[in-house]
Amino acid sequence: MSTPPRISCVILCHNYGRYLDRAITSCLEQEPGGFTLHEIIVIDDGSTDETEEVCLHHEGDVKVIRRSQQGFGQSLTDAFLLSSGDWVAPLDADDWFHPSKLRTCAEGMRGETLFIEHWENVVDVDGHQMLKEPHPGGNTSTLVVNRDAALSLLPASNEIFFHALREAGRGIALQDPLTFYRVHPRSMTDRSTPGLSQDYRAEVCLALSDRLHAMYGNPPSWATTHVLRRISQHFHALASGHRVESAVQRKKRLSALSPIPGMLIATLRARDSLDPWFRSLSSAIAGRPLVRLTTDQGQQAES
Repeated sequence: MSTPPRISCVILCHNYGRYLDRAITSCLEQEPGGFTLHEIIVIDDGSTDETEEVCLHHEGDVKVIRRSQQGFGQSLTDAFLLSSGDWVAPLDADDWFHPSKLRTCAEGMRGETLFIEHWENVVDVDGHQMLKEPHPGGNTSTLVVNRDAALSLLPASNEIFFHALREAGRGIALQDPLTFYRVHPRSMTDRSTPGLSQDYRAEVCLALSDRLHAMYGNPPSWATTHVLRRISQHFHALASGHRVESAVQRKKRLSALSPIPGMLIATLRARDSLDPWFRSLSSAIAGRPLVRLTTDQGQQAES
């Protein structure tokens, strides 16, 4: 009989003390299942608010790593370096888990699976439902990643780095909304300034593409050199798509056309569907963004 997977819940917090109690409690109140809750870690990245007091309230239940501010990328990297479970479930401190999250995800921790993602419920600053239907995930709080596989991709500047495992065919996607994703004015990601979020995503995708390229000579256990070449091109194409979107949002239509040829070449090399390329091309020609900027209510949608 196989040993149940040990899961580390790691909460990333910088000045989100007002939300932290709910995040910690959601980890403590997970339904039992075919897993072991190995540990709950809070990485306090230089908070100056009530984060320390909230952690003290949960003393004995959580391990707290408190240090000067080093940024999101280092906190995400440390979530894997400093934990010791078989799998890591990172959680932004302003979000929280559904009680069935770990139980449901543990059911998929078998075979060659190394990466699990699931849908989310989008809520407002007070935790009230913003969207009528669950939303596809992919962000930090909607992932559970095999720790050994994740270590081969570190350091990570963003959770997109772990999407490489999915593109390598080692991931599964669940449509269960197992995280409550909070949208509020002080969210880390600025989705209201034209092009800013897209430029950031492009930089992350290019960095990941370069990282995968550097691994060609000594591929990890979860991919061959051939697979690494393919997914490196996939993320290069994604980066180009984000550059197109950034330029369109900034109303720079000529600049939006510049990444189009490179995006096509990378898409063909990755053997991906041409649909995203056609959408980006149409967007650049028409000058119409594919992603709407955040409204006053904090909502965002794709056109």
